[in-house]
Amino acid sequence: MTYAFIITLVVAVVLAIAYYFQRQASARQTEEQQQLLNDYQRRVDEQQKLLDDYRALEKNFDNIGEGYEQALLYYDKMEEQHQKVTAANEALEKRTTDLQQQVSQLTESAHHQAEAMKQVVSDMQQAAAQSGVQQLAAFADRLADLGDLETQEPIERTDNVMVSQIADDAIKATAIDKSQYLKFELQTAPDAAATMLSTNVPKAVRVLTHLLGNAQKFTTDGSVKLSVTVDMDKMQAIYTVEDTGLGIAADDAERIFEPYVKLNSYFDGQGIGLTVARNIARRMGGDVTLDTTYAGPGARFVLALPM
Repeated sequence: MTYAFIITLVVAVVLAIAYYFQRQASARQTEEQQQLLNDYQRRVDEQQKLLDDYRALEKNFDNIGEGYEQALLYYDKMEEQHQKVTAANEALEKRTTDLQQQVSQLTESAHHQAEAMKQVVSDMQQAAAQSGVQQLAAFADRLADLGDLETQEPIERTDNVMVSQIADDAIKATAIDKSQYLKFELQTAPDAAATMLSTNVPKAVRVLTHLLGNAQKFTTDGSVKLSVTVDMDKMQAIYTVEDTGLGIAADDAERIFEPYVKLNSYFDGQGIGLTVARNIARRMGGDVTLDTTYAGPGARFVLALPM
């Protein structure tokens, strides 16, 4: 009986030990299987990530391809536009060159015509002076006015005369002192009668002639006075023409010097006399102005020439 118990106990212990080791082996096997499953899942996840990255790269590549194609199309359009602009610039440069050549030719031609016109006017003025034909002289003066209307070329002052001579020559040219319908008065300051003036006599006389003629035209009844003085501080000869005519509003003080402006259409003329007078005076370093402070009646014009 004792031996049977012992044997049974030994068998039970052996079975327990065997079961224990079987459980340990089963646990290790389960753990190994779980590890293998985890490794497999990790590899699957990695492969999925690689697949997703590949698809993203593929999509980006498609987008890059589309962008590249669009860039090529845009470049082609830019190149086409550049060629058009280049062609337009070349055409414009050629046109500009042609226009410059035409302007140069026209300028040279106009210069030659102006020189020829000056010579014709000079010849006509000399002929008028020698023959005494007033109509010829007036026509020559009108041609000279047209020549001096737009030019800005400086006028050389090579004549040395007495300040009073310009007034005497202008009075003679207009014959204003012989007018039957107005009274003319000349006042020459003593220092003006004894002072020399460096100027261009024909041009200076023509400026003063315009001012006297303008006063004579618009003074149908009354008087015209020419005052000749010198301003030693400014080194200027001053010729002041006062009339008792229609007068000029202060608002028109500058407008009357614009070409072809006529404040009164009832009087003859082209509306360029005062424009030419100021232009010539300024080209000699002087000026012609309307004295807006003059109380009137009539108007007062002032010609200032450098001495």
